[in-house]
Amino acid sequence: MRETLKPLNMNIREYYLATFPNDDLGTEINPSATFEGLAETLNNYQDVYDYIGACDSLIRERVFWQLSLLHNTEYNVIYDLWMEAV
Repeated sequence: MRETLKPLNMNIREYYLATFPNDDLGTEINPSATFEGLAETLNNYQDVYDYIGACDSLIRERVFWQLSLLHNTEYNVIYDLWMEAV
């Protein structure tokens, strides 16, 4: 079954908690963060962890993966944008 892409204004915390309900760190995600805002954060070379609100690399990787699906691009494209800002 093909993954259904969601709008970029989808809330990151809601997505994460629904997709990974057993990861208690998901509650640390900024409740107002969206995938659209995350894309803007990456494009503006700003701190992704500050935007997401959780300083966990697994959360970042999972969120980057979903962002790559939403943009119909490879994970490495999103990761490379992040690395340019680090």
